[in-house]
Amino acid sequence: MADEIRLAFAHPSERAIATQGDAPRDRISLRDHVRDVEIGAFQAERGHTQRIRFDVVVEVMPFTAPLDDDVDRILSYDRVSEAISTELAAERVNLLETLAERIAERILLEPQAMRAFVRIEKLDRGPGALGVEIVRSRRDFGAHLSEVARPRPHPRVVYLSNAAIAAPDLVARVDALASQDRPLILCVGLPDIARPNAAHPLAQRRIDLLAMEQNGWILAARDPRAKVVATRTELDWAMRNSQICIWAPSKIVLDATQGPRSHPQDSVALAAWFAGLMEACELVVVGENLPAASPVPARAVTLGNS
Repeated sequence: MADEIRLAFAHPSERAIATQGDAPRDRISLRDHVRDVEIGAFQAERGHTQRIRFDVVVEVMPFTAPLDDDVDRILSYDRVSEAISTELAAERVNLLETLAERIAERILLEPQAMRAFVRIEKLDRGPGALGVEIVRSRRDFGAHLSEVARPRPHPRVVYLSNAAIAAPDLVARVDALASQDRPLILCVGLPDIARPNAAHPLAQRRIDLLAMEQNGWILAARDPRAKVVATRTELDWAMRNSQICIWAPSKIVLDATQGPRSHPQDSVALAAWFAGLMEACELVVVGENLPAASPVPARAVTLGNS
């Protein structure tokens, strides 16, 4: 595999010699594509961008019919750069390996793409470039590639106040919401208990997000059908498999490239931001007032009503 990766980025003549006996595949490439990215597993890398260089080579199916100089008949270079931009915008990641895997997967969603070589390097972490190189084919992703290509569902996001969580009709309310025609994701706010106070606002933000997750576990204890979920991948799986979710906000909020402007203490506004991120069909707020603004249709429900 190492030699194949080296040849993928080599001059076409070297690639052709190395593949004698097999017809060399057509390739398109994007090289020396440098972006400022916030990435890294270390806390010191949060809140700062660093230069990341991308080199991508895609082996494509030969086009047998006349091209007629028509850009719509080829795998455009723009689709490669868009794959990078889309994954950078999706969420903050810790590892170059994760980013490379996701870029390769997105490229291989294109019908003409057969195999993708992705090299990503950090340019500012030392005297040289630190990076990873991977090669992936459609076979490597298997049925998961078809799963990713499926349109995401549009869930119903429901915010439950603490009074709604404690109400005796909680299970019946969740039953009614789950019986409707959309996947169900439940959101909660801060619990009605004291929590630590930190002098730094970013530290307090993390404390508040973790307190909301603790409140989510209180809800899960009252209705074990609902599972506390922290990642977009697990949310997508749960929605497609009719699993009721309780959103644990820390990871998605902290990793968002366009995070919420509201403080976790305004938990209804945070739920509205999340509903927009999930492209929800609506936001239902039970036992609290509606947020000042919502990116999706929103309605309030008083306790005792459905």
